[in-house]
Amino acid sequence: MINQLAKNLAPFIEEELVLAAGARSNGNQAVEFSHLENAHVIGQESTYWHVKVHWLMLLWAIRNSSFKEFVGQVLRVFGAATKTAIGLVPPGNTGGANVSPFKVMPIDKRQMAIIQKAKASL
Repeated sequence: MINQLAKNLAPFIEEELVLAAGARSNGNQAVEFSHLENAHVIGQESTYWHVKVHWLMLLWAIRNSSFKEFVGQVLRVFGAATKTAIGLVPPGNTGGANVSPFKVMPIDKRQMAIIQKAKASL
């Protein structure tokens, strides 16, 4: 079930996912993952989007034979599915296995504006 926050965030996350798919088509794995990270920051307060983006990061790890990222994403998919609804997400965390899943990180102005706009219309 998708709640109103998830619906409000959807256009912005879907834009990042389209950009990620384009980068994948062009063979640019780093840019693809960067767009997945952007989608993660924007959507991490929605259980639906949080799980979906970690799932896409897991698929990225499989396609790119990244064992470290694979293991990290398996744990993060589980964490996103069980912890997001109770608010246990570190704001700004980019979601990759290269950072602690507990690390709070700065949110850039564009992403913060998107999040605030989505929450304002709840």
